[in-house]
Amino acid sequence: FPTELTEEALMRFEQREQIAARAALLPFLQPRGVAVIGASRQRGTIGGELFHNLLEFGFCGPVYPVNPNTSVVQSVVSYPTIEDVPGPVDLAVIAVPAEHVVEVARQCAQKGVRAIVVISAGFAEAGEAGRQRQEELLGVCRASGMRLIGPNCMGIANTDPSIRLNATFGPSPPSPGRVGFMTQSGALGLAIIEYANLLGIGLSTFVSVGNKADISGNDLLNYWEDDPATDVILLYLESFGNPRKFSRIARRVGRKKPIVAVKSGRSPAGMRGTSSHTGAMLAASDTTIDALFRQAGVIRTDTLEEMFDVAALLASQPLPRGPRVGIVTNGGGPGILCADAAEAEGLQVPVLTATTQERLRAFLPQQASVQNPVDLIASATAEHYRLAVEAVASDPNIDALIVIFVPPLAVQAEEVARAVLDAARAAQDRKPILTVFMSARGVPELLRATDLTLPSYSFPESAARALSQAVRYAEWRSIPLEAPSRPAGIDRDGALALTAEVLARGGGWLRPEEVQRLLTCYRIPLVEQRVVSHANAAGDAAQELGGEVALKAIAPGLVHKTDVGGVTLGLRGREAVIEESIRMAHRLAEAGYQVEGYVVQKLAPPGVEVIVGAIEDPSFGPVVACGAGGVLAELLGDVAIRLAPLTARDAATMLRELRLFPLLAGYRGGPASDVPALEQVLLRTSALATDLPHAVELDLNPVRVYEHGILVLDARIRMEPIEPPSLLARR
Repeated sequence: FPTELTEEALMRFEQREQIAARAALLPFLQPRGVAVIGASRQRGTIGGELFHNLLEFGFCGPVYPVNPNTSVVQSVVSYPTIEDVPGPVDLAVIAVPAEHVVEVARQCAQKGVRAIVVISAGFAEAGEAGRQRQEELLGVCRASGMRLIGPNCMGIANTDPSIRLNATFGPSPPSPGRVGFMTQSGALGLAIIEYANLLGIGLSTFVSVGNKADISGNDLLNYWEDDPATDVILLYLESFGNPRKFSRIARRVGRKKPIVAVKSGRSPAGMRGTSSHTGAMLAASDTTIDALFRQAGVIRTDTLEEMFDVAALLASQPLPRGPRVGIVTNGGGPGILCADAAEAEGLQVPVLTATTQERLRAFLPQQASVQNPVDLIASATAEHYRLAVEAVASDPNIDALIVIFVPPLAVQAEEVARAVLDAARAAQDRKPILTVFMSARGVPELLRATDLTLPSYSFPESAARALSQAVRYAEWRSIPLEAPSRPAGIDRDGALALTAEVLARGGGWLRPEEVQRLLTCYRIPLVEQRVVSHANAAGDAAQELGGEVALKAIAPGLVHKTDVGGVTLGLRGREAVIEESIRMAHRLAEAGYQVEGYVVQKLAPPGVEVIVGAIEDPSFGPVVACGAGGVLAELLGDVAIRLAPLTARDAATMLRELRLFPLLAGYRGGPASDVPALEQVLLRTSALATDLPHAVELDLNPVRVYEHGILVLDARIRMEPIEPPSLLARR
């Protein structure tokens, strides 16, 4: 009877979890009845505004105020406790002091409430006492089967006309639309709704998750995946509960609907204690989160403003088929700015076909430019805009358009907006059209209040950035899903046996012979070497290897050997190696290191040097890095990051992201290096990091790449007796 979970079993677990997450959110976002516990007669209080907003928005079911101090709240009969409410209640919104929340939750459980939203603050965000209160609240929910959003949140909303739920206390209700939004910040949530309304971006659902004690972004992604009212998903994240699970769900959901995220807090503190080159490079920034988002197809933006810029495009326009953008403007300067920004963001601004240029010349004055950007000049009329947009949109060299309008005295923005809309409707081949109205009056209302919505931006650079994000997402979505690669010939059992030996002595940095043994298990080619215990043995090893050799010291705590004279290259002959071994021991003793042995390596021929490494991140699991290698690895900072396990495509794209890659490909007529062999090292390092979570740091530096084959010149691996996550959590 097999006891190990198969791939099919793991997939069944995920499907069951997905179905459960959707079911859990139904009583929140599609409740039959809502109670507000802490509803107040006084407007301007949280309880008062919450209750008022539910009534004002027109919730399509009963709303029950619960307040033991009054019999009527805002003209509605009130009840002293939730248990006194006569009808069924799916959702209870709790806005009472934190010390009373747990008792109120127990009453909700007794009533049979299925979901509670706790607005009250004073929980895990408020210190140890609050954390214990939150654990107690969660215990009540777990015991009764209730689900919880919050605590310390600002509420939830669903603009579906058959539901009309606004259980928030903000001054402005969300406008209906096709965008689902989740935020971890309650205060920010208020501003988000206001800003979305200002830009004309309607929300399908809005959820402020607060402390995420129970319902999280992962649950919401599962819900939104098949929600017919949601086309685009926006996330404001401050932390990840389970990043690998998020990555797995987002990768699946992103194939159907774009996910746009702002992630605050850009310093992964969990990596600060690392002491390898790989650890130092990863600790310098939040590149791990970038890697997670890139692999999962999540569109990451730096600011909320950019998030809404991207959302406005994705919610109203088709995905671009490629990076080629046509620019139509009535001002040369803005057109040039837009072209510069587009190319800086990885877009292309190609010359239009001769046919398109002839169409433009037929109605434009001689001074106008018909290349790309198309400069209609300041005298352009609304009709000129309509004809130009139609012509450029039909050009086979163009995948998307940015239309810029700078208001002269004679032409009104509304007329141009109407002309651009008419051209968009007439287009035979629908392509994304973005508009830029550079005027103090802002975006014409005409672009928002129509059957065909066109996103509009205040500046050309904003439009170019939004379009570039959509292009990259479309490229990711067009690539078929690929399973992680598992190279052949791996001795996983041998690696696990070695791991057990190292952990039995308490872990730490592996000895050189153990490093060699482990790399052999994964068929990672280490340069030919001998590990010896004293100077005379080093001389014998050099004689055995023949030719020139490299001598490296072995000493406890010695990390960067080059810095303290622990490496000497180009030695030849037994006596020379013995003499240098003795001198090296003296040098290191003066620096505070006790030499316990030496590694004697056959001197490798010159080649392109790279670093390949891996780290076991406590939150993200194994992370693989590669970059420019040697002693300058950290200084150059040329690094590409992915979460393991890698696919073959991951390995290939990592290398091609590096500024170093032209050297590998054969720079200025130089010989091309064996890139496929280097990709194999990345995949084998990924397999090692995935198989052995106790291998918390691994450094292969430098890895020297040749025309045919590669050699690892130096390798360091540290193992620690950590508690690895479950197979499901690590998946």
